[in-house]
Amino acid sequence: MKWKEDVPLGTRWARLRFEIIGALLASPPKPGELAARIEELASKEYAHPVTGLPLRFGKSTIEHWYYKVRDAASPLEALTRKAHALAGRHPSIGAPLAAAITSQYRQHPCWSYRLHYDNLLVLALEDSSLGAVPSYATVRRYMKDCGFYKRKREKRRRDGETRAACEPREQLSFEATHVHALWHLDFHVCSRSVPTATGVWARPYLLGVLDDHSRLCCHLQWYLDESAESLVHGFCQALQKRGLPRALLSDNGSAMTAAEFTGGLARLGIIHHTTLPYSPEQNAKQEVFWAQVEGRLMAMLEGKSELTLALLNEATQAWVELEYHLARHSELGETPRERYLRAPNVGRSCPDSETLRRAFREQVIRTLRRSDGTITVYGVRFELPTRYRSLARPCVRVARWDLSALDLVDPRTGEHLAKLAPLDKAKNADRQRRVLRCDGGDPRGEEVPEAGIAPKLRALMRDYAATGLPPAYLPKDDYRGARDGAPQEELQ
Repeated sequence: MKWKEDVPLGTRWARLRFEIIGALLASPPKPGELAARIEELASKEYAHPVTGLPLRFGKSTIEHWYYKVRDAASPLEALTRKAHALAGRHPSIGAPLAAAITSQYRQHPCWSYRLHYDNLLVLALEDSSLGAVPSYATVRRYMKDCGFYKRKREKRRRDGETRAACEPREQLSFEATHVHALWHLDFHVCSRSVPTATGVWARPYLLGVLDDHSRLCCHLQWYLDESAESLVHGFCQALQKRGLPRALLSDNGSAMTAAEFTGGLARLGIIHHTTLPYSPEQNAKQEVFWAQVEGRLMAMLEGKSELTLALLNEATQAWVELEYHLARHSELGETPRERYLRAPNVGRSCPDSETLRRAFREQVIRTLRRSDGTITVYGVRFELPTRYRSLARPCVRVARWDLSALDLVDPRTGEHLAKLAPLDKAKNADRQRRVLRCDGGDPRGEEVPEAGIAPKLRALMRDYAATGLPPAYLPKDDYRGARDGAPQEELQ
């Protein structure tokens, strides 16, 4: 009889015993024939339920089975070996030793069972109250029954991280209920190298974007680096091909946490979730996909000795569209394309390319240099239009990999105001300068009427004249005229 591997050992033995004496139960022997029937069964060979080797049983054993199940309500249950009275208990481990094992495991959950056992032996020698330590197998079995499994070492904490953030968490399988509800994003280092334009061999990086519900690959492309520029370049293509998702899950790589990328996700209304540090298992769907890339795509390229980045991208697009999307997924029970088209969709339409370009930018505030109306961003000076030079601290959006232009925006609404170009000193050397009005606008050619005395001063002069006091000064012209021709007594 062939047994499945998932059948318990006790059940296998019970079925074998029942198979042997089943004929006695189906055709009860007549008086005086029982001994002969049992002797006949004892003379036969049976297959061992574990090893499959030939096996025989004695007459007394078969007779004991027969009388045990003859009047039993459940023959199979009667033939099953009963659990030991101390099953699940550990009488050789007393309470003091159990407390010592628990305390030692809490202090050192990363130790192996052998290391725990060796230290328990030393503790028992130092403290006689623990009693004798049983065998290594007994201690290991006790620790496993208590759930004291060896844990991974605690993740290395970075600056600003608390201990709770690095503690191990339970792992649970999850799946989004709708298409485009959650995307997965990650980079994968290729197992082979490709030559670059500079004549240097480099390992390319594969950017992959997967939909959680359908496992559809939204975009797949190879790059020579794992930079934020490459990430934005590939992710924008995924958005334009599939639409805007509701949320995105990625690791804590420098490209994924760059200000340009996170700012673009926020402006497009995409929630960004990140995995815990040093926890790649939280993005397991992406890791499983990388295994298929290496196991099938890269395996079919083994015969190609001269592998280039262009050839790699061309082969990848053909493989993902014509094999991966059309292959039946073992967990889904259907192809990724079928589930993507059948399942409910919560995606949104993608904006135009210019809107995407402006979205994935870092928003910074700089102080205006009033002498020439320029600001400095990442070491490059940019010139503001004349109409915006009244802004003391203009708000701009910039991508560090593209300093050819900046976007001047309203910090309150995010509205695009103007496009700023780098300062061109050679162009400004033409000696042509426009006349500026006092309000900062462009001149219109109209004459500005004379304003006269300021209102405040006119009020002061009027109040002083109303006092009736003589002027508190001596006019210089009258004094000179009196000195030259006036009588002397008028001067005294």
